[in-house]
Amino acid sequence: MQHEVTAAQQLLSKKGTIVEEGWARRPLWKYDRKEIKASALKIKEWDYYAVMSHEHKFCITATIADLGYAGLFNLAFIDLERGKAVQIDALKALPLGSLRLKSDSGDHSIAWKNEKLRLAFSRKGDTRRLLVASPDLVLPDNRVGLDADLTLFQPPEMQSMNIATSWKENRKAFYLNEKVNCMATAGMVRLGDTDIELHKEGTFGTLDWGRGHWTYTNRWYWASLSAYVHNVPFGFNLGYGFTDRSPASEHALFYDGKVHKLEDVTFHIPESGYTDPWTFDSSDGRLTLDFKPIVDRYSSINMWVIKTVQHQVFGLFSGKAILDDGKEIILKDVYGFAEDVFNRY
Repeated sequence: MQHEVTAAQQLLSKKGTIVEEGWARRPLWKYDRKEIKASALKIKEWDYYAVMSHEHKFCITATIADLGYAGLFNLAFIDLERGKAVQIDALKALPLGSLRLKSDSGDHSIAWKNEKLRLAFSRKGDTRRLLVASPDLVLPDNRVGLDADLTLFQPPEMQSMNIATSWKENRKAFYLNEKVNCMATAGMVRLGDTDIELHKEGTFGTLDWGRGHWTYTNRWYWASLSAYVHNVPFGFNLGYGFTDRSPASEHALFYDGKVHKLEDVTFHIPESGYTDPWTFDSSDGRLTLDFKPIVDRYSSINMWVIKTVQHQVFGLFSGKAILDDGKEIILKDVYGFAEDVFNRY
Protein backbone atom coordinates (compact mmCIF):
# COMPACT_ATOMS: atom_id res chain seq x y z
CA MET A 1 0.00 0.00 0.00
CA GLN A 2 1.00 3.62 -0.56
CA HIS A 3 3.02 3.00 -3.71
CA GLU A 4 4.40 6.37 -4.78
CA VAL A 5 4.77 6.95 -8.52
CA THR A 6 7.69 9.23 -9.34
CA ALA A 7 8.10 9.05 -13.14
CA ALA A 8 5.95 10.71 -15.81
CA GLN A 9 4.18 8.11 -17.94
CA GLN A 10 1.17 7.12 -20.02
CA LEU A 11 -1.81 6.34 -17.85
CA LEU A 12 -3.16 3.38 -19.83
CA SER A 13 -1.55 0.42 -21.57
CA LYS A 14 -2.63 -0.78 -25.01
CA LYS A 15 -5.00 -3.14 -23.20
CA GLY A 16 -6.68 -0.22 -21.50
CA THR A 17 -5.41 -0.91 -17.97
CA ILE A 18 -3.37 1.45 -15.77
CA VAL A 19 0.36 1.02 -16.39
CA GLU A 20 1.40 1.89 -12.81
CA GLU A 21 -1.20 2.35 -10.10
CA GLY A 22 -0.44 4.44 -7.03
CA TRP A 23 -0.24 8.04 -5.83
CA ALA A 24 2.02 10.95 -6.74
CA ARG A 25 2.92 14.43 -5.53
CA ARG A 26 2.38 15.86 -9.00
CA PRO A 27 0.16 14.96 -12.00
CA LEU A 28 2.51 12.47 -13.68
CA TRP A 29 0.03 10.32 -15.63
CA LYS A 30 -0.79 11.28 -19.22
CA TYR A 31 -4.50 10.85 -19.84
CA ASP A 32 -6.03 10.37 -23.30
CA ARG A 33 -9.73 9.50 -23.51
CA LYS A 34 -9.18 7.87 -26.92
CA GLU A 35 -7.21 5.12 -25.15
CA ILE A 36 -10.12 4.14 -22.87
CA LYS A 37 -11.58 0.72 -23.64
CA ALA A 38 -15.19 1.59 -22.89
CA SER A 39 -18.28 3.29 -24.27
CA ALA A 40 -18.23 7.09 -24.10
CA LEU A 41 -21.32 6.77 -21.88
CA LYS A 42 -19.10 5.36 -19.13
CA ILE A 43 -16.35 8.01 -19.26
CA LYS A 44 -16.50 10.61 -16.47
CA GLU A 45 -14.60 13.91 -16.63
CA TRP A 46 -14.98 16.87 -14.29
CA ASP A 47 -13.40 20.08 -13.00
CA TYR A 48 -14.74 21.13 -9.59
CA TYR A 49 -13.66 24.17 -7.59
CA ALA A 50 -14.46 25.20 -4.03
CA VAL A 51 -13.44 28.65 -2.80
CA MET A 52 -13.71 29.14 0.97
CA SER A 53 -13.70 32.63 2.46
CA HIS A 54 -12.74 32.20 6.10
CA GLU A 55 -12.92 35.97 6.48
CA HIS A 56 -16.45 36.40 5.16
CA LYS A 57 -17.73 32.95 6.16
CA PHE A 58 -19.02 31.64 2.87
CA CYS A 59 -18.03 29.12 0.23
CA ILE A 60 -18.60 29.13 -3.53
CA THR A 61 -18.45 25.88 -5.49
CA ALA A 62 -18.57 25.44 -9.27
CA THR A 63 -18.59 22.37 -11.51
CA ILE A 64 -18.23 21.58 -15.18
CA ALA A 65 -18.62 17.83 -15.73
CA ASP A 66 -19.05 15.43 -18.65
CA LEU A 67 -20.62 12.27 -17.23
CA GLY A 68 -21.15 10.63 -20.61
CA TYR A 69 -24.93 10.46 -20.53
CA ALA A 70 -25.17 14.08 -19.35
CA GLY A 71 -23.18 17.26 -18.97
CA LEU A 72 -23.54 18.76 -15.50
CA PHE A 73 -23.02 22.44 -14.70
CA ASN A 74 -23.42 23.72 -11.17
CA LEU A 75 -22.86 26.83 -9.09
CA ALA A 76 -23.51 26.89 -5.33
CA PHE A 77 -23.27 29.46 -2.56
CA ILE A 78 -22.93 28.23 1.02
CA ASP A 79 -23.66 30.81 3.73
CA LEU A 80 -21.81 29.56 6.81
CA GLU A 81 -23.23 32.25 9.10
CA ARG A 82 -26.86 31.50 8.27
CA GLY A 83 -26.33 27.77 7.81
CA LYS A 84 -27.97 27.69 4.39
CA ALA A 85 -26.94 26.69 0.88
CA VAL A 86 -28.42 27.56 -2.51
CA GLN A 87 -27.43 26.35 -5.95
CA ILE A 88 -28.33 26.34 -9.61
CA ASP A 89 -27.87 23.35 -11.91
CA ALA A 90 -28.05 22.79 -15.63
CA LEU A 91 -27.84 19.65 -17.76
CA LYS A 92 -26.80 18.90 -21.34
CA ALA A 93 -27.86 15.60 -22.86
CA LEU A 94 -25.20 13.19 -24.12
CA PRO A 95 -22.12 15.43 -24.30
CA LEU A 96 -19.90 12.37 -24.96
CA GLY A 97 -16.68 14.37 -24.85
CA SER A 98 -18.00 17.44 -26.68
CA LEU A 99 -17.34 19.71 -23.67
CA ARG A 100 -13.64 19.26 -24.42
CA LEU A 101 -12.46 19.15 -20.85
CA LYS A 102 -8.69 19.17 -20.98
CA SER A 103 -6.64 15.98 -20.71
CA ASP A 104 -4.50 17.53 -17.94
CA SER A 105 -4.86 20.35 -15.42
CA GLY A 106 -2.27 22.59 -17.09
CA ASP A 107 -2.97 25.72 -19.15
CA HIS A 108 -6.51 25.67 -20.53
CA SER A 109 -9.75 27.56 -20.91
CA ILE A 110 -13.29 26.16 -20.76
CA ALA A 111 -16.63 27.93 -20.56
CA TRP A 112 -20.34 27.19 -20.66
CA LYS A 113 -23.45 29.31 -20.26
CA ASN A 114 -27.19 29.50 -20.59
CA GLU A 115 -29.65 32.24 -19.65
CA LYS A 116 -29.37 31.48 -15.92
CA LEU A 117 -25.79 30.32 -15.40
CA ARG A 118 -22.31 31.26 -16.63
CA LEU A 119 -19.13 29.34 -15.86
CA ALA A 120 -15.61 29.95 -17.15
CA PHE A 121 -12.49 28.18 -15.82
CA SER A 122 -8.97 28.86 -17.04
CA ARG A 123 -5.34 28.43 -16.11
CA LYS A 124 -2.25 30.23 -17.35
CA GLY A 125 1.03 29.46 -15.67
CA ASP A 126 0.84 29.91 -11.90
CA THR A 127 -2.72 31.27 -11.79
CA ARG A 128 -6.20 29.88 -12.26
CA ARG A 129 -9.20 32.11 -12.89
CA LEU A 130 -12.85 31.46 -12.19
CA LEU A 131 -15.59 33.63 -13.68
CA VAL A 132 -18.98 32.46 -12.43
CA ALA A 133 -22.38 34.11 -12.36
CA SER A 134 -26.06 33.45 -11.82
CA PRO A 135 -28.04 36.72 -11.99
CA ASP A 136 -31.31 35.20 -10.72
CA LEU A 137 -29.96 33.05 -7.89
CA VAL A 138 -31.80 33.87 -4.66
CA LEU A 139 -29.24 33.94 -1.84
CA PRO A 140 -29.90 32.83 1.76
CA ASP A 141 -30.39 36.45 2.89
CA ASN A 142 -32.90 37.00 0.01
CA ARG A 143 -30.56 39.12 -2.07
CA VAL A 144 -30.68 38.15 -5.73
CA GLY A 145 -27.70 37.41 -7.93
CA LEU A 146 -24.20 35.99 -7.60
CA ASP A 147 -21.23 37.14 -9.69
CA ALA A 148 -17.58 36.32 -8.96
CA ASP A 149 -14.20 36.94 -10.56
CA LEU A 150 -11.61 34.90 -8.64
CA THR A 151 -7.90 34.28 -9.13
CA LEU A 152 -6.33 31.20 -7.53
CA PHE A 153 -2.56 31.07 -7.13
CA GLN A 154 -0.74 27.77 -7.68
CA PRO A 155 3.06 28.30 -7.57
CA PRO A 156 5.13 25.65 -9.37
CA GLU A 157 6.65 24.30 -6.15
CA MET A 158 3.20 23.50 -4.70
CA GLN A 159 2.50 19.77 -4.47
CA SER A 160 -0.88 18.13 -4.99
CA MET A 161 -2.49 14.78 -4.21
CA ASN A 162 -2.72 12.57 -7.29
CA ILE A 163 -4.01 9.02 -7.55
CA ALA A 164 -4.61 6.42 -10.26
CA THR A 165 -6.45 3.25 -9.23
CA SER A 166 -8.80 0.70 -10.81
CA TRP A 167 -11.71 -1.52 -9.80
CA LYS A 168 -11.12 -5.16 -8.83
CA GLU A 169 -14.10 -6.31 -10.85
CA ASN A 170 -12.92 -4.52 -13.98
CA ARG A 171 -9.29 -3.40 -14.27
CA LYS A 172 -10.16 -1.34 -17.36
CA ALA A 173 -12.35 0.83 -15.15
CA PHE A 174 -10.18 3.49 -13.52
CA TYR A 175 -10.09 6.69 -11.48
CA LEU A 176 -7.49 9.39 -12.18
CA ASN A 177 -7.65 12.36 -9.86
CA GLU A 178 -5.75 15.43 -8.74
CA LYS A 179 -6.66 17.39 -5.62
CA VAL A 180 -5.01 20.81 -5.26
CA ASN A 181 -5.53 22.32 -1.81
CA CYS A 182 -4.50 25.60 -0.24
CA MET A 183 -4.48 27.82 -3.34
CA ALA A 184 -4.47 31.38 -2.01
CA THR A 185 -7.36 33.21 -3.69
CA ALA A 186 -8.22 36.85 -4.34
CA GLY A 187 -10.92 38.63 -6.28
CA MET A 188 -14.36 40.18 -6.20
CA VAL A 189 -17.71 38.64 -5.34
CA ARG A 190 -20.99 40.47 -5.91
CA LEU A 191 -23.89 39.28 -3.76
CA GLY A 192 -27.01 41.08 -4.95
CA ASP A 193 -25.84 44.70 -5.19
CA THR A 194 -23.02 44.31 -2.64
CA ASP A 195 -19.39 43.93 -3.74
CA ILE A 196 -17.05 41.97 -1.49
CA GLU A 197 -13.30 41.94 -1.99
CA LEU A 198 -11.59 38.66 -1.16
CA HIS A 199 -7.96 38.73 0.01
CA LYS A 200 -5.35 36.00 -0.20
CA GLU A 201 -4.87 36.11 3.57
CA GLY A 202 -8.42 34.90 4.24
CA THR A 203 -9.46 32.86 1.20
CA PHE A 204 -8.38 29.50 -0.21
CA GLY A 205 -9.35 27.58 -3.34
CA THR A 206 -9.44 23.82 -3.88
CA LEU A 207 -9.51 21.94 -7.18
CA ASP A 208 -10.93 18.46 -7.70
CA TRP A 209 -9.84 17.38 -11.18
CA GLY A 210 -11.07 13.94 -12.21
CA ARG A 211 -11.05 11.68 -15.25
CA GLY A 212 -12.03 8.06 -15.50
CA HIS A 213 -14.05 5.10 -16.70
CA TRP A 214 -16.34 4.13 -13.85
CA THR A 215 -18.36 1.09 -12.93
CA TYR A 216 -22.15 1.42 -12.63
CA THR A 217 -22.67 1.79 -8.87
CA ASN A 218 -20.36 3.60 -6.44
CA ARG A 219 -20.36 5.32 -3.09
CA TRP A 220 -17.61 7.62 -1.91
CA TYR A 221 -16.57 9.70 1.06
CA TRP A 222 -14.56 12.90 0.68
CA ALA A 223 -13.43 15.62 3.08
CA SER A 224 -11.35 18.71 2.36
CA LEU A 225 -9.93 21.68 4.24
CA SER A 226 -7.64 24.56 3.29
CA ALA A 227 -6.73 27.28 5.77
CA TYR A 228 -3.96 29.12 7.56
CA VAL A 229 -2.85 27.48 10.80
CA HIS A 230 -0.37 29.62 12.75
CA ASN A 231 0.12 31.68 9.55
CA VAL A 232 1.15 28.65 7.47
CA PRO A 233 -1.06 27.12 4.74
CA PHE A 234 -2.45 23.80 5.99
CA GLY A 235 -5.04 21.46 4.58
CA PHE A 236 -6.10 17.91 4.06
CA ASN A 237 -7.71 15.68 1.46
CA LEU A 238 -9.45 12.55 2.71
CA GLY A 239 -11.25 10.20 0.35
CA TYR A 240 -12.23 6.55 -0.08
CA GLY A 241 -15.08 4.17 -0.81
CA PHE A 242 -14.58 3.16 -4.46
CA THR A 243 -11.87 1.50 -6.58
CA ASP A 244 -9.30 -0.91 -5.22
CA ARG A 245 -7.15 1.23 -2.92
CA SER A 246 -4.56 -1.46 -2.14
CA PRO A 247 -1.91 0.35 -4.27
CA ALA A 248 -2.51 3.68 -2.49
CA SER A 249 -5.02 5.87 -0.71
CA GLU A 250 -5.70 9.53 -1.47
CA HIS A 251 -5.51 10.59 2.19
CA ALA A 252 -2.99 13.39 2.61
CA LEU A 253 -2.07 16.42 4.66
CA PHE A 254 -0.79 19.62 3.04
CA TYR A 255 1.59 21.90 4.91
CA ASP A 256 3.38 24.88 3.38
CA GLY A 257 2.93 23.46 -0.11
CA LYS A 258 4.15 19.92 0.64
CA VAL A 259 2.23 16.63 0.80
CA HIS A 260 2.41 14.46 3.92
CA LYS A 261 0.91 11.04 3.16
CA LEU A 262 -1.55 9.29 5.46
CA GLU A 263 -2.68 5.66 5.45
CA ASP A 264 -6.35 4.66 5.88
CA VAL A 265 -8.88 7.16 7.26
CA THR A 266 -12.38 6.35 8.48
CA PHE A 267 -15.36 8.72 8.54
CA HIS A 268 -17.65 8.09 11.51
CA ILE A 269 -21.00 9.53 10.39
CA PRO A 270 -23.73 9.35 13.04
CA GLU A 271 -26.79 7.25 12.21
CA SER A 272 -28.90 10.02 13.73
CA GLY A 273 -28.21 12.31 10.78
CA TYR A 274 -25.63 14.22 8.75
CA THR A 275 -26.01 17.42 10.77
CA ASP A 276 -25.00 15.73 14.02
CA PRO A 277 -21.27 15.72 14.96
CA TRP A 278 -18.90 13.43 13.00
CA THR A 279 -15.47 12.09 13.90
CA PHE A 280 -12.52 11.01 11.76
CA ASP A 281 -9.44 8.93 12.55
CA SER A 282 -6.55 7.36 10.65
CA SER A 283 -5.11 3.86 10.92
CA ASP A 284 -1.61 5.27 11.48
CA GLY A 285 -2.77 7.41 14.40
CA ARG A 286 -1.72 10.64 12.71
CA LEU A 287 -5.16 12.19 12.34
CA THR A 288 -8.02 12.62 14.78
CA LEU A 289 -10.79 15.08 13.98
CA ASP A 290 -14.13 16.26 15.30
CA PHE A 291 -16.52 17.82 12.80
CA LYS A 292 -19.42 20.10 13.72
CA PRO A 293 -21.79 20.38 10.73
CA ILE A 294 -23.35 23.73 9.89
CA VAL A 295 -25.27 22.96 6.69
CA ASP A 296 -25.98 19.83 4.63
CA ARG A 297 -25.98 20.65 0.91
CA TYR A 298 -28.27 17.78 -0.03
CA SER A 299 -29.50 16.69 -3.46
CA SER A 300 -31.15 13.56 -4.80
CA ILE A 301 -32.19 12.20 -8.22
CA ASN A 302 -33.90 8.84 -8.77
CA MET A 303 -34.75 8.02 -12.39
CA TRP A 304 -34.74 4.20 -12.30
CA VAL A 305 -31.42 3.40 -14.01
CA ILE A 306 -29.92 6.69 -12.79
CA LYS A 307 -29.78 7.48 -9.09
CA THR A 308 -27.69 9.90 -7.07
CA VAL A 309 -27.88 10.87 -3.41
CA GLN A 310 -25.43 13.54 -2.28
CA HIS A 311 -24.74 14.98 1.16
CA GLN A 312 -22.00 17.63 1.06
CA VAL A 313 -21.78 18.92 4.60
CA PHE A 314 -20.00 22.17 5.51
CA GLY A 315 -18.86 22.84 9.04
CA LEU A 316 -16.04 23.26 11.55
CA PHE A 317 -13.12 20.88 12.05
CA SER A 318 -11.13 20.56 15.27
CA GLY A 319 -8.45 18.06 16.19
CA LYS A 320 -4.85 17.02 15.61
CA ALA A 321 -2.76 16.09 12.57
CA ILE A 322 0.84 14.83 12.60
CA LEU A 323 3.17 15.60 9.68
CA ASP A 324 5.79 13.22 8.29
CA ASP A 325 8.47 14.73 10.54
CA GLY A 326 6.33 14.35 13.69
CA LYS A 327 5.24 18.00 13.90
CA GLU A 328 1.75 18.35 15.40
CA ILE A 329 -0.85 20.62 13.83
CA ILE A 330 -3.74 21.57 16.11
CA LEU A 331 -7.04 22.67 14.54
CA LYS A 332 -9.76 24.54 16.37
CA ASP A 333 -13.05 25.31 14.59
CA VAL A 334 -11.70 25.62 11.04
CA TYR A 335 -14.13 25.68 8.09
CA GLY A 336 -14.11 22.75 5.69
CA PHE A 337 -16.48 20.17 4.22
CA ALA A 338 -17.11 16.43 4.15
CA GLU A 339 -19.41 14.43 1.91
CA ASP A 340 -21.12 11.08 1.46
CA VAL A 341 -22.25 10.46 -2.12
CA PHE A 342 -23.99 7.50 -3.77
CA ASN A 343 -24.17 7.32 -7.56
CA ARG A 344 -25.68 4.79 -9.95
CA TYR A 345 -25.30 5.67 -13.59
